Amino acid sequence: MRSLYLWKTVDGAAVLRLRLQRWAGVCLTLALASSAWAKNPSKDDTHIVLIRGLLREIAVNKVALPRGGKGVRVDSAGKLDKADADAQLSANGLAIKPGMPVEISKITFKSKEIVFELNGGGKKKSKWYQHLEVGVGMDTVPISQAPPVLTYGSWVTLVFPEKVPNLTVDQVKQELGNVLDFARRTPTELYAPEVPAKFKDAIKNHQVLVGMNRDAVLSSKGPPDRRVREEREGVEQEDWIYGSPPHTLFVTFDGDTVIKVQQF
Repeated sequence: MRSLYLWKTVDGAAVLRLRLQRWAGVCLTLALASSAWAKNPSKDDTHIVLIRGLLREIAVNKVALPRGGKGVRVDSAGKLDKADADAQLSANGLAIKPGMPVEISKITFKSKEIVFELNGGGKKKSKWYQHLEVGVGMDTVPISQAPPVLTYGSWVTLVFPEKVPNLTVDQVKQELGNVLDFARRTPTELYAPEVPAKFKDAIKNHQVLVGMNRDAVLSSKGPPDRRVREEREGVEQEDWIYGSPPHTLFVTFDGDTVIKVQQF
């Protein structure tokens, strides 16, 4: 009986050691897999990291950005394609002046490019009913005679020689550094000395004044919680809404200019 008891004890210890060895092997495998993932994250993981770190980020524009559907292009070394940028400015006009804050409103990943939409993009906005016409036979006229609303956004496309590599947020900011300043060191004073002193003071105090443009409001208050566009007396206006009841700030724009500020 004693020998049988000893055999069972030894056998139990062996089973326990075997289980511990297997568990250690599983832990080691998971650790190696985690290390490999950290060194070589998947494309989707990289996209998620960049979206989390850059979407809705505010930066200061350092070059003239055009309207239209293309914007400007920057290579992976951070060099701006100036000839193309000048051509876009000539064809479509200026959307964002140097020295003005911009918000990254959308990020699109392509095989060899990352496209950053700024301030909602540079295409003219129109209502669905502006594409409709009424009439008899071949004689038709548009339902709405209002022209498309001018935009105050643009795009920056980061171009790579081959497929988009795995990047960190800091690497992307560095590659965009010749176009966008993410440091945001009192941007209005650094890049736009022509801004009136009263607006500079308001920005420092995070206030909004009638007469400010969108970039000054972004610099002062950041991006709004909500945006609402309405047509009032034939003119399309946009409200930027900060906060929620009972403490809500309404900033109303006509084009690029603040025409009303209401605090509730």
